[in-house]
Amino acid sequence: MAAPLDDMFSFCVDPGKVSSCVEVRFIDNVKGKGLFAKRSIKKGETIFIERPLVSAQFLWNTLYKYKACEYCLRALETAEGNARRLSGIPGLSLPHPELCRVRPEQHQACPQCQVMYCSSECRQAAADQYHRALCLGPSEEDPDHPINKLKDAWKSMHYPPETSSIMLMAKMVAMVKQAKDKAHLQKLFTHFCSRTANEEEEIAHKLLGEQFRGQLALLHSLFTEALYDDHLSRWFVPEGFRSLFALVGTNGQGIGTSSLSQWVHACDALELPAQQREHLDSFIDQLYKDIEKETGDFLNCEGSGLFLLQSSCNHSCIPNAEASFPDNNFLLHLSALCDINQGEEICISYLDCCQRDRSRHSRHKILRENYLFVCSCPKCVSQMDELDVTSEEEEEEEGVAEGETEGDEMEDEMTDV
Repeated sequence: MAAPLDDMFSFCVDPGKVSSCVEVRFIDNVKGKGLFAKRSIKKGETIFIERPLVSAQFLWNTLYKYKACEYCLRALETAEGNARRLSGIPGLSLPHPELCRVRPEQHQACPQCQVMYCSSECRQAAADQYHRALCLGPSEEDPDHPINKLKDAWKSMHYPPETSSIMLMAKMVAMVKQAKDKAHLQKLFTHFCSRTANEEEEIAHKLLGEQFRGQLALLHSLFTEALYDDHLSRWFVPEGFRSLFALVGTNGQGIGTSSLSQWVHACDALELPAQQREHLDSFIDQLYKDIEKETGDFLNCEGSGLFLLQSSCNHSCIPNAEASFPDNNFLLHLSALCDINQGEEICISYLDCCQRDRSRHSRHKILRENYLFVCSCPKCVSQMDELDVTSEEEEEEEGVAEGETEGDEMEDEMTDV
């Protein structure tokens, strides 16, 4: 049974305003539902702001000391501390330190396991929703604890750059365990697509193929040992676990937070004399060069989450909306990339910028294997009759991907929305 449509707006900031702006409609049995504008929306307008039903930081990201609030994923390092670590310059001082919004004096740890939160409100929200069921207490560092064994198994199969976390699934179980209305929460999860294959197109989710059978069996065994609950017995049978795995892999929205990025945006908004502006911009440009040399592309605290309303957005290779996280936490802002007319479908891209620039053949390969559909957006339709031969560069990239180990494939193929 699917969740009622009213529930789809329940995690939005100002749900009444959002429901007057957009609506969810059933399209057909292939595309399922979609999000449509109920009024004209201007380019740059924030369509809605939504918090996730559940979210989790990536495990390797946590291990590499990207410190984030366990609940809302807010970056816990100050902008200056973050810049020093990423650049490898321990004595670095940022101008305008007052623009950093991180408040270390408000941070709190779980008194049992010492997991960190950005505020007492987040610590309490986590405890009320799922953390009581997942708190390891003094066993937080015990490698033989069932949850730590599950984490270690996941990390051994899913290397950076990460795109999902087994702990997202663990939190789903913990939330149901702690929920007063378990039936309602389970209905919310049924909103998300969890099919393991598209039978009409004869497409199966790549991560559920034969080559991953052994890895999935191990994860299933450890997941059951760590988290089994009678109320969720259907999630712990092999097919139910596969569906849960597909749900997280297909619907998980990547989340990135950064105190440094937030500081840079605040600097951009300063009104400064021309010479001071030039000096500040030069400082920031050099800082990012130093960071790129020292750290590469891994700048953010990263995780993923399940967003009810955002998950109703279908894909287009020429999207008219995009998601971002400007508040340095898990609040998703969906913004219009162009003017959107009343009645028009609101689409995002499930591909990143680089993937969208690749050939139709390459784009379709990614979408088929990760999202179980063949794209029919205007860009793809217009290219149907064109010569669509994969470039030599793409063939080389795909050849490398096909030659990876199974663990590397799990990391590369589980692409976020």
